[in-house]
Amino acid sequence: MSDNNVPDRVAGTVALVEADAAAIEAETIADGVDDEVIASNQRVFGGHLGLVMAALCVLYTSFHIFVMNVYPLEPWVYRLIHVGGGLALGFVLYAARALPEAGADSRLSLAERALILVAAVLLVVAGGQLAAMWVTGDLIATGAPATKYLYTFGYPLMGGTVAALAASWIEPQRNRSILSWADTLLSFAAVIVALYIILHADFLRIRAQVFPHPNDMWASIAGIVLILELTRRLAGLALVIIVGVFIAYGFLGPWLPGVLHHNGYAPARFFAFIYTDNGILGPTTSISSTYIILFIAFAAFLQASRVGEYFVNFAFAVAGSARGGPAKVAVFASGLMGMINGTSAGNVVATGSLTIPLMKKVGYKPQTAASVEAAASTGG
Repeated sequence: MSDNNVPDRVAGTVALVEADAAAIEAETIADGVDDEVIASNQRVFGGHLGLVMAALCVLYTSFHIFVMNVYPLEPWVYRLIHVGGGLALGFVLYAARALPEAGADSRLSLAERALILVAAVLLVVAGGQLAAMWVTGDLIATGAPATKYLYTFGYPLMGGTVAALAASWIEPQRNRSILSWADTLLSFAAVIVALYIILHADFLRIRAQVFPHPNDMWASIAGIVLILELTRRLAGLALVIIVGVFIAYGFLGPWLPGVLHHNGYAPARFFAFIYTDNGILGPTTSISSTYIILFIAFAAFLQASRVGEYFVNFAFAVAGSARGGPAKVAVFASGLMGMINGTSAGNVVATGSLTIPLMKKVGYKPQTAASVEAAASTGG
């Protein structure tokens, strides 16, 4: 009796294996791998506001392509527009905290209204003074008195930036489609910083390392604060802490022992020097504004044309049936996806959503599956 049931058991086993294979094959269809992943703090605008933001992003990207191919700009000016424009767009698109999907209370608290009012007044004063400098040509030349425009530009710019930053931290969680007043003011502050340094670039090349003006220092500090805050929103707190440690080292050197000891720097000289081509406007920004921006723009076109789905499915077709196939697929697919998205985190999200469950299903430990995908996506 049992011998007669052997073929039935074998047939049943084969059917189960085929069913599992079919299920795995169904999971390998990379539908949606090119879809944009919405971050927890990312705003998604619709209607006319969405069209305006899309137009600004297209204009920002087109500017880089135009400068690199048609009308070159002076490097400092080009890099400052790159940084300032990126900051302005970044603060509008990414909130200080995670946003709810819908149904959030959009009313402003009394404290937030007060901070926004203070920030708006101070930044309007700073922006108005900067506009007056440009119209009249009365810039802060080398050797100008230390108090020149300090109370109408430097202090208001820094105070307005801090007030807007505080307002963005305490604002209630709002719908993704609502534009934040505080973050709009931070974008305005980023534009003011960029324009100030552009107007005074010729002076800063000479005086930033030796005898900077106090307004140079306050504009640089405001710019650094804005960069660190947007970095926190996009990449987390770890990188901000690392940068903060190195900034603190510039002032704590006199109290450190051994090889870490140095005489320290004056705040004005230190911060003004950072916002030159020896710091923020240096090689990193040069590469970002010339090469990385092109890869990102190209990746957007490839994602819109669904190339990522082809890459992932191709990787499954090549390595999916091999021993340890899902792990091989993770490496292969991440390498292909890395050519079009240029970001490790995006690579993990795009390919890991398919490869990690498959690796776990064939026996990989969850930690191993995640490690393989993370390493492959970082290298890819």
